[in-house]
Amino acid sequence: MKTSAIIRFLILGALWLALVLMIVLRTERFTLYTLFVIVASAIIIFVPVYKKYVKNDRA
Repeated sequence: MKTSAIIRFLILGALWLALVLMIVLRTERFTLYTLFVIVASAIIIFVPVYKKYVKNDRA
């Protein structure tokens, strides 16, 4: 994997983690819905990036 792809993953991961922390800190109670939103956002963000940069790099 190229260095530029690793940097993109790190920046995207840091932004996603900051948003997750904002969600967790601002909610009164941690519910299953909150967990669902966090997991769904991770899937929506990281799966396409993984397919583009990691999966194509192996082929």
